[in-house]
Amino acid sequence: MALARIARNGLRRSGSVRSYARHNDTPYEGLSTCSHLRTSVAKVETGRNLSYLTSIRKVNQVSFGSRGISATPHYQFAQAERIVEESDSEYEYQNYPSLEATKAGEKPRVVVLGTGWAACRFLKGIDTKIYDVVCISPRNHMVFTPLLASTCVGTLEFRSVAEPVTRIQSALAKNPNSYFYLATCTDVDTDKHEVYCETASDVGLPNGPYRFKVSYDKLVIAAGSEPLTFGIKGVKEHAHFLREVNHAQDIRKKLLLNLMLSQNPGISEEEKNRLLHCVVIGGGPTGVEFSGELSDFIMRDVSERYTHVKNYVKVTLIEANEILSSFDVGMRQYATKHLTKHGIRLVQGVVKEVHPKKIVLSDGSDVPYGLLVWSTGVGPSEFVKSLNLPKSHGGRIGVDEWLRVPSVEDVFALGDCAGFLEQTGKQVLPALAQVAERQGKYLVKLFNNIGHQNGGKAFSAKDANLGEAFVYKHLGSMASVGRYKALVDLSQSKDAKGLSFAGFTSWLIWRSAYLTRVVSWRNRLYVAVNWATTLIFGRDNTRIG
Repeated sequence: MALARIARNGLRRSGSVRSYARHNDTPYEGLSTCSHLRTSVAKVETGRNLSYLTSIRKVNQVSFGSRGISATPHYQFAQAERIVEESDSEYEYQNYPSLEATKAGEKPRVVVLGTGWAACRFLKGIDTKIYDVVCISPRNHMVFTPLLASTCVGTLEFRSVAEPVTRIQSALAKNPNSYFYLATCTDVDTDKHEVYCETASDVGLPNGPYRFKVSYDKLVIAAGSEPLTFGIKGVKEHAHFLREVNHAQDIRKKLLLNLMLSQNPGISEEEKNRLLHCVVIGGGPTGVEFSGELSDFIMRDVSERYTHVKNYVKVTLIEANEILSSFDVGMRQYATKHLTKHGIRLVQGVVKEVHPKKIVLSDGSDVPYGLLVWSTGVGPSEFVKSLNLPKSHGGRIGVDEWLRVPSVEDVFALGDCAGFLEQTGKQVLPALAQVAERQGKYLVKLFNNIGHQNGGKAFSAKDANLGEAFVYKHLGSMASVGRYKALVDLSQSKDAKGLSFAGFTSWLIWRSAYLTRVVSWRNRLYVAVNWATTLIFGRDNTRIG
């Protein structure tokens, strides 16, 4: 036990060192450097004549599975086992099964965290003749978020907005050294060039959650964001978000369930009003488009298929300020008038607390609901917050003009999880799909350029010519408001002058633009067919599951 305590103390002392780097004369605190166990054991050996511990480092690794991951077997010495068991969890990373670092003569490995807009645009364009690619994400598809609201009411099928990542980059399925891992990244060691991952705890693998590590030459963090709840009590427990396909599935199930339950005999008038009251929190594009889809569903489909309860169905949109604040005044007024005309109640207020069957506003009033959808914007995820990397305004990972994280080598960040550092002189860009897509496209060119200069390997791109810095130009905003009407604002900002129009023509432009932005021809066909069948036969109201 004394030997174990000596070794553990050595580990803690060596793990407490923090690295610092400078960029433009501004210091940044780097990640904690966790020294390998063998280093600490070597320190214990010095002056202690513990020769038997030396053999720990000589245990060979064995490989298993088809994805190139190796695992270190259990140590053959009881004393060594006790040292590992008594060490803090951060030093157990070395025992994880691993995808080892690339060797001389092998292609450099790019590890991508995420399968959102930024990550998938990068994956689509990366030159797999130069790089091997590893993608790590808790989902195996990209979600075409602009059309996600349409799936909640049956306008589109769920598969129409989900693009498998192996279709976006076929190398992940075909190339021998490129892989997709269904897992969540939990930590990054930028000194060792390793990421640490774990699967869900209930997937059936041994010792769940199953943990492993992956070595990288270049790391692209595109981990996205999480819905903002502002710490309001009850939001996570009772509200539905609209960011993933499973969120849309849950909303659809809940909506149809309430419609069917409300027809049962003995349901009071008060309970019917509550069950069929759909409340949307947040007046941004997502909240407005979902409200518009609900309005269409109620006016066309509910009135025909749920005749007994059609007069009880209501939609309320609650916003603290003005709806569609990123659009100009004329567009906002048009949207307000249109939504109100088609039965959507607009309420200006702030949510104080959320209960299972009602929300409480800051003025003390109660709003009963049967379905609550929360769409008040996004912020950095817990994973991004946990990373010991420089942060930009709002808590995103700080990047320079080339989307590099300046305090560490070979790490890039883009999409919703990244923002320009203050000393770049650039404002943090909004969390929009077009921003993420443009950054992914830019980073592809940068990586392919580095690769042609033989800078793909770890620590080899210091002298590479990165080319021009990233510049973002806003192409405009669009939003559907229901009943074949939409808004199109082509100005570069809400304060700048530009072309903007609303109505049926805008709706045609909205649909055409998004149809062309759908990633694959397969999904474009799905979307077009879904739109046509909905127009002719109405929305599907089948509740499965």
